[in-house]
Amino acid sequence: MTVNASPLRISYSPCPNDTFVFHAWAHGLVPGAPPVDVSFADIDITNGLAERGEGDILKVSYAVLPYVLDEYALLPCGGALGRGCGPLVLTRGAASPEDLTGRTVAVPSVKSTAYLLFRLWAAARVPGGVGEVRVMPFHEIMPAVRDGRVDAGLVIHEARFTFQDYGLHRVADMGEFWEDTTGHAIPLGAIIAKRSLGEERLRAVTDAIRASVRQAWADPAASADYVLAHAQEMDPDVAKQHIALYVNEFTADLGDTGQAAVRELLARAAAEDLVPPTLPGAF
Repeated sequence: MTVNASPLRISYSPCPNDTFVFHAWAHGLVPGAPPVDVSFADIDITNGLAERGEGDILKVSYAVLPYVLDEYALLPCGGALGRGCGPLVLTRGAASPEDLTGRTVAVPSVKSTAYLLFRLWAAARVPGGVGEVRVMPFHEIMPAVRDGRVDAGLVIHEARFTFQDYGLHRVADMGEFWEDTTGHAIPLGAIIAKRSLGEERLRAVTDAIRASVRQAWADPAASADYVLAHAQEMDPDVAKQHIALYVNEFTADLGDTGQAAVRELLARAAAEDLVPPTLPGAF
């Protein structure tokens, strides 16, 4: 495999699934893989980087794809797509979907897949719609709900396992809504790379990600320190649950099933005028 020696700029989150997946590649443990210059960023930031065309390889929300596919290619591996792993809507006290009408909701990004799923859900379940939407880094959302600074929060990642520690209540599971409505797996985070890298380097990147995933599965202990160092004081058992939930067969290969789920999400969102239409063959 021929690669260019100049490091590729890659940005992904400090969440356990990303650090687990990319550990081997980021540490030069994948033979023949292109060198990388790694930076960590919240999903709202990486979505913005993609829209501005900054960065060679990015972990982004599937919801941002319609805005960036002219410049970036969707890679068939490395992302987060699965079942039973959807975002949750949480409140401080027990509430029904109808109780969110006109209320303030914190979300991790207005271009996140979580927010796109939430908008599809709210259109069907919240009469009159919610009120103000505030963007916050995902790790700040549960404290904001707990402290009454917002009425509800849309949470992702390990919040599935820890929201009860904050005394919060689950109003709805966006993943259950999506799976019950469509039968598809839940598309969450995608890995994209600059088309300008060219076909050879894009193949090298894809090969490197798949090799990094395989190494992570083969020797989970090797990445443990890296995962926990970036997991914002997360309990090791929660980190393991997080990885088990979000790193699965779709991480190694999106495949036809995964691509069908992504197309369904973007088609439904476009039909509701929530995102621009995605042209056939765009990925």
